Parts: sequence; structure tokens; C-alpha cells
Amino acid sequence: MIVDVKPSRVEGVVEAPPSKSYTHRAVALASLSEGKSIVRKPLISRDTQATINASTMLGVEIKHQHCFLEIKGVSRFRCPDNVVDVMNSGTTLRIYTGLSAHVEEGYTVLTGDESIRRRPVGPLLNSLRDLGVECWSTRGTGTAPVVVKGGGVEGGQTSIKGSESSQYVTSLLMTGLRARREVSVTIEDELVSKPYVEATVKMIQVFGGKVDAEGFRRFTVKPQTLHAADFTVPGDFSSAAFIIAAAHLTGSRVTVENLDALMPQADSAILHIAETLGSKVTVKSGRVEVEGGLRNVDVEFKLTDSPDLLPVAAAMAVLNDGVVRLYGVAHARLKESDRISTVATELRKLGVSVKEEPDGLVVEGGGNVDGGVVLDSHGDHRLFMAFTALGLALDKGLKVSGVESADVSYPGFLKDLKKLGARVSLKDG
Repeated sequence: MIVDVKPSRVEGVVEAPPSKSYTHRAVALASLSEGKSIVRKPLISRDTQATINASTMLGVEIKHQHCFLEIKGVSRFRCPDNVVDVMNSGTTLRIYTGLSAHVEEGYTVLTGDESIRRRPVGPLLNSLRDLGVECWSTRGTGTAPVVVKGGGVEGGQTSIKGSESSQYVTSLLMTGLRARREVSVTIEDELVSKPYVEATVKMIQVFGGKVDAEGFRRFTVKPQTLHAADFTVPGDFSSAAFIIAAAHLTGSRVTVENLDALMPQADSAILHIAETLGSKVTVKSGRVEVEGGLRNVDVEFKLTDSPDLLPVAAAMAVLNDGVVRLYGVAHARLKESDRISTVATELRKLGVSVKEEPDGLVVEGGGNVDGGVVLDSHGDHRLFMAFTALGLALDKGLKVSGVESADVSYPGFLKDLKKLGARVSLKDG
């Protein structure tokens, strides 16, 4: 399916969907906890359903009530009776590769779709081996499918590259909570996506646990028991970024509710990007008000800690009459698609000057960009939503492939755009 995007203004109020990152973490940690946890306002999307399914296959009882999840943790995971299919969720793959070591006995096999089977997990497997876990990639490529032998985690010391994915660190911290002895994780280089690790540490605290951190260079976790919690998932800046971009690009006024800046969220950086490029942004009482506008500037944005903003920031740069450099985000090549390459390829179809760098993009915006073409999302939800937001601001609109990909993180994306007055419709193609 493709979406046919017509030029539109967007006005009104929408509520940000619940955070995908916090839903993943809440479900995984509740699964490790003693007692019955309540996770309120969870995001139910394709990715988070993969995490719910993974926990269920490990013997965790999860009941989906009207607007919350009731999760009864278990002291020892059972061996799944089938392969764990993480679908398109890299977070699920990395977290549950570690947690599967706590299966009482037997082997757990984890795999996913074609995109997942290309994404690296080798460094995590190496670190788990350092901690006494028997695990391997079936193809010997450091990618899924992976096999993990149960029986528990001995513990000890490991080091890992932080420049590839912060999800490795998240997995090791969660896995270390049930190790037989202390787990120490040293970061070998610069840790990317730091706010995601901060979110993991914060969520471990919510469930009564503790992580000792020496800056972002070393993390230590002692064996400990987590306790059930009642947690409300905050709204997601990652998803709200596309609504904010739509307002920015079309010069519209939109309010996004349910955005709590108190919990660490990497993609709250979208507010700085929008302001720098000309929008007026007001934050108050969990609401973000955006009055779109273009400033036309030459500017650089370092996206090391917020790689998921690369597609939407590039889309916002298209109408900026200036040069925008997005850098420090080489790890964006390891996402659902090689986002540096795919974003550059698609924006060039609009006649935009885009230079691809090893760690980012340089977008020379402005000029006569009027749309009227079909852009391929490459099955990547963030490309799909970024290109859709851009199409609203182009005289001839856009057609964007990959409608189904939005289900990964923001199933209500098109519905929310329509609520704001956007002219978007589905077509076969």
C-alpha cells in the first residue's frame, strides 16, 4: 500500500502515542520482577507486541486489559516451545538474547524478519560469553538467528563497543540483574544513544533495582531482586517528532499532548531542531505547542544520541534555504534500513542536493522542490512517516510506499494526521 499525500495545513491538538522504548523496558523488567506489575498506557504496536510475545513464550503471564497490561513476573524463565520471532524489533532481539540465558534449561532460538536478520548482534553474543553464557549466531555472521543456552548467567566482567548500539548495554544490564555474581560492563569507545541507556537505568530503579554507573564508561550491576511496580508509560517524542515536523514544514499550529520531559527521551531533541530551523516551540505542563515557520539557516545537528531523528530532520531540511549537516550518526546505517543511504537516495528523487557522509548527511535545501513523485520508505517506519510529513508541504504532494511500516511504532499516525486536517489517502501500489 502507498499513501497519497496532498498539500495540506495541519491544525489542532493530538495526543502523543505512548513511548515504544519505555513500553519495551517496562514489559521486560516486569517479567523479571517478583509479583504482579501494572503497565499503564502501553504502546501496542508491532514492535512492542514482539516483546510481549517474547515474555509470554518465556512463561510470563501477561493480561491485556482495557488500557493497561497486567504482568506476573517469574523467578525462572521456561524454555520456549517454539522459535521466538521478534519480527522487526531490534530492541526485542537484543534484550531477549540476554534474558534467554535465564531459561531454566534448554535452548532458545531467536530470529526475525529479513531486516532483523541483517542487524548486528555479534558484540552482544561475545559479551554474554564473557559472562558465562553459551550462545551463537547460527550462520556465524553475528546476526540472527541466534541460539542461547539456558541455565543462568555466571557474571563477571566484559567490555563492549558502544558506537554500534546502546541496546547491547541495555541487554547486559537487564541480564546482569539475575546473574550469580556482579556484572561489570566497560564501554570501549563512545557510547551512542546515551539517553536510551539512561532510560534503562531509570526503569530498573522504577522496579526497585540499582545500577552503578561511572559516567558512560562503566556500568556495574549486582545480583538483585526486582519488585512489581505500577508504571505509566510516557508519551513518545520519537513518534511526536513527525507531527511536529508536519507543523514545521506547513507553517501550521499544532499542540501535542502527553509529552513528559521528566523521563529521559533522546528524541526530545526534535524541539531544538524545529526551533533552530524556524518554528516557535512552547513547552508547558506536558504539552508541546508548535507554530511552524522556516528561518533559512546553515546549521549542523549532532545526532549521536538521537539517531532515530535522522530521517525526519533530513525531511525538515528540504525546505530550509540553507545547508543542514546531520552528523555523528554512523549507527543509523544499522537500523531498519541503512538510513543514511536510503534517505539520501529518496530525497534526491525530489531534486534535493544531498551529500552522503560516512556518519550522516548534508542537505542543501530550498530551491524548486514541488514533489509529485513516489518515494520508497524501504519498509522503514521512520522514513515512511518523515516523507509523509514532507509531502504535506509540497505543491504536488507525494506518494509514499510502505504504509504498513507505521504499525511498528505509531499505528495511529495517518489517523492523527487526518484529525489535524491532512489530506492523506491509501492507494494500492
